Amino acid sequence: MATVLIVDDNETLREGAASVVRKMGHQTLLADKAKEGVALFEKHQPDMVLSDLKMEGDDGLALLRHIRDVDRDAIVMIMTGFGTVDTAVEAMKCGAFDFIEKPFSPDVLRGKVGSGLAMRDERRKVERALGLADAASADAAERFTELSQHSPSAATTSSTLKSVPVRRVKGLIGKSAAIQAVFKAIEKVAATEATIFVRGESGTGKELVARAIHELSSRRDQPFVGVNCAAIPSTLLESELFGHEKGAFTGAVKRKLGRFELAHLGTLFLDEIGDVPLDMQAKLLRSLQEKQIERVGGEAPVNVDVRIISATHRDITKMVKEGTFREDLLYRLHIIPIELPALRERPDDIPLLVDHFLQKLGPRTNPAIKDVEPGCLAALKSYRWPGNVRELENVIEQSLVFAEGDVLRADDLPALLGALRPSSAAPLEQLPPDGDPRTLDEILEGLEKALILRAYQAAGGTKTETARKLGIKTSALYYKLQKYKIE
Repeated sequence: MATVLIVDDNETLREGAASVVRKMGHQTLLADKAKEGVALFEKHQPDMVLSDLKMEGDDGLALLRHIRDVDRDAIVMIMTGFGTVDTAVEAMKCGAFDFIEKPFSPDVLRGKVGSGLAMRDERRKVERALGLADAASADAAERFTELSQHSPSAATTSSTLKSVPVRRVKGLIGKSAAIQAVFKAIEKVAATEATIFVRGESGTGKELVARAIHELSSRRDQPFVGVNCAAIPSTLLESELFGHEKGAFTGAVKRKLGRFELAHLGTLFLDEIGDVPLDMQAKLLRSLQEKQIERVGGEAPVNVDVRIISATHRDITKMVKEGTFREDLLYRLHIIPIELPALRERPDDIPLLVDHFLQKLGPRTNPAIKDVEPGCLAALKSYRWPGNVRELENVIEQSLVFAEGDVLRADDLPALLGALRPSSAAPLEQLPPDGDPRTLDEILEGLEKALILRAYQAAGGTKTETARKLGIKTSALYYKLQKYKIE
């Protein structure tokens, strides 16, 4: 059980967030001002802090800076409202673990709190083993399951979605030749100590592949530590990867272990490796070659034994040619490549994925839905899925929230997908004529404005209903209505 400090001057939001955290089995401390939050933090040293960004008096950034002065490793998540996302990003540069945009669902909050506490637990576990932390730290985060057979349960198997046993990797599901080749590669490489390079678009399941390899390897009982290199400011990346010594820089009040040491004897997953700056690439290469790291401010090298799995959505070969990624580092990482197919390249897997998400999301979102009509599946298979499987899961959850009856229909899909159902009439707009002076961005903005207008009119001018039809957040809709001057 962890202790979470929640600081927000909105009582309803503060109590609502506290209720979600308590249902997760954790204790909460509540404050309505940054000053009160600082006092509670110094007195109780909670495991995680959730703080509003905009408050009377000192704001969330001031609270974050003070907490980081007290404990540089503190897990702080910023809660931000519409129009303050840029400031929230600035908070992450100052050391915030993450931010969550209001209004947020209980599921989103649970996921982010769980991720923050898991990171804290993993760090404490390793520090405890090295005699650097309290014996009272929590157990490591839940481990993923091994490759297994997947067949839909009787409660959710429908006439539309046939019950076919399919191999899976904790959410990575499919029977297509492309995805089965990935499963085969996972089984082959897991038994080795080879360095793996996973490439695929965002949302295709790169981390799922990395976790599956770890869970099937001889290192399964050791830590799996992931780091999203794109999400950490370049000024903090060295400390995050290699750690730092007490006094290494202002605010370094104690020794901090980096991700390499946290993953010792286990697996280190370097996600979005293509976003690592060139100067850090050189240090990373040296660590991989020597199997040693040096903490920032440290004098002696530290031996580390980690298996490296890296991933990116970028064209890394092109980056090497452009001089933005080191060729020698690519050779060190790119020992065994695994290419993940985009969802649009395996449309026959969509019915299986839909069934999986119905099982996963249906019981808590809309347990009445037992089946999916053919027109709905046809629309889903026609869509291009730029966000891949992650986007599909979000679409199914949105659709379940508003679906009625016991069958998911094409009309229940967000407008962007519903427009693709077979009964759709003419396209939204004709292709621009030859010689059209508009840029591509201007043409796309015109299409977006027309789609928003159509949904707005269909919703009778109700903004929440319009946002539902479009499959976007209400806050995003307000921004777009202002942008396009739609009254």
